[in-house]
Amino acid sequence: MRTKRRGLIVWFQHMKNIKHIKRYGHLLYSSRKLKYAVVYVDQEILENAESKLLKLPFVSKVERSYKPFLRTDFENAKPDKAKQYDYKMGI
Repeated sequence: MRTKRRGLIVWFQHMKNIKHIKRYGHLLYSSRKLKYAVVYVDQEILENAESKLLKLPFVSKVERSYKPFLRTDFENAKPDKAKQYDYKMGI
């Protein structure tokens, strides 16, 4: 069974602190230029991990991901005309 997980966006000051951020969840992505990391954490320990991350001296901000609350089923999506012709030609 899949565990319920939620993403945390952690804004930090230096790239060398990524090792400390990895301890609180599964590190998915980190940006060198914008200095943030995306960490996935179990839903049960979300508040605990968020408060611990905020206490770290090099973390400036922690945001929660809004992905679970977004609608992902799209209606009336128009297909690309160029792709339709390629499918008809059998390419």
